[in-house]
Amino acid sequence: MSKKVLILSGSPRRGGNSDLLCDEFLRGAAEAGNQAEKIFLRDRRIAPCNACYYCTQSGGRCAISDDMGEVLDKMQAADVIVMASPVYFYSIDAQMKALIDRCVARWTSIPDKEFYYIMTAAEDSETVMDCTLECFRGFAACLDGAKEMGVIQAKGVYEAGAVRATGYMQQAYEMGRRV
Repeated sequence: MSKKVLILSGSPRRGGNSDLLCDEFLRGAAEAGNQAEKIFLRDRRIAPCNACYYCTQSGGRCAISDDMGEVLDKMQAADVIVMASPVYFYSIDAQMKALIDRCVARWTSIPDKEFYYIMTAAEDSETVMDCTLECFRGFAACLDGAKEMGVIQAKGVYEAGAVRATGYMQQAYEMGRRV
């Protein structure tokens, strides 16, 4: 059965390591017959949440007029959501954090999604991605019926494209095929 797969690439660098892994996941998911789409968050205007809670009185419509409404529509329509971020100070980057925070407008209407997480880091320590993964998991824990289906922890990749010389590319492709 074909699924709608939405890949949210939080990489600030087009062609950066986490973005390349998103492309491989997309390729695998599409080749397996799924409807797959990648959104490169840096190309979207997504302002930070200003905690005005206008959304609570307006049926989930945000007071900020930017691209987040369209992204939320796609998140609601997706069966599978892939969230990808490089590690920034042991956490997710600003692009992904803004997206997660802006989900406050409709977080109760994003149930029953399958989640995959892709993370990249220059550092290669055992714990470098612990907080980053907890940020993703914390978001999903707020959504009814969310299921974690897979995680890629690409460590030791810094320069844009360094991930190409690793087995993480194949791992992302195979994970996409298994959706």
